[in-house]
Amino acid sequence: MYRLLLVLVLAFSNVACATSGVSTGSAAIAGSDVMLADPSQEQRELVEYRLGSGDRLRVIVFGEDTLSGEYTVDGSGAVSLPLIGEVRAGGLSLREFQRAVEASLREGYLNDPRVSAEVMNFRPFYIMGEVREPGEYPFTSGLTVVNAVATAGGFSYRANTRVVFIKRAGSDREVQYPLTVNTPVQPGDTIRIGERFF
Repeated sequence: MYRLLLVLVLAFSNVACATSGVSTGSAAIAGSDVMLADPSQEQRELVEYRLGSGDRLRVIVFGEDTLSGEYTVDGSGAVSLPLIGEVRAGGLSLREFQRAVEASLREGYLNDPRVSAEVMNFRPFYIMGEVREPGEYPFTSGLTVVNAVATAGGFSYRANTRVVFIKRAGSDREVQYPLTVNTPVQPGDTIRIGERFF
């Protein structure tokens, strides 16, 4: 009976994909806000980290100790720096942010500013669904979904351990990824562990 039910579910899934034109690559699932991840999407997403509200940065202006220090990206995505005021950081890579600070300092303040920036504390990630202790947790470099689940006390007994749903910071859609030891987590992500059906 169990095998028959499983075969029917798989057959229905294949027919639904074929008739609706939904591929198993990156198309949206009909009637939902969940998308399936492109197999190469994870690597593309990790190419360059984008700054966001809550990130704490160390900014060094070489030769200018009074302009150097630690700053937090505020709710509007800006960093308030001495002398030049607010500089947009949200959505920028570290390199782009460095260039923006250099450009601002060049406008009547320094002739040839050289700026270095690094992330000291990342914004947290969120995990919910079938884990024992859902909630907000601090992000650490190199975090994967398996690490995140372990931080949240492990899977509940109902958890689907094959797939994970991740909503990236700044996106309004969940993307379904295969749940492997290498599935990456980024700062600000909302991770949802679904419930298994069998």
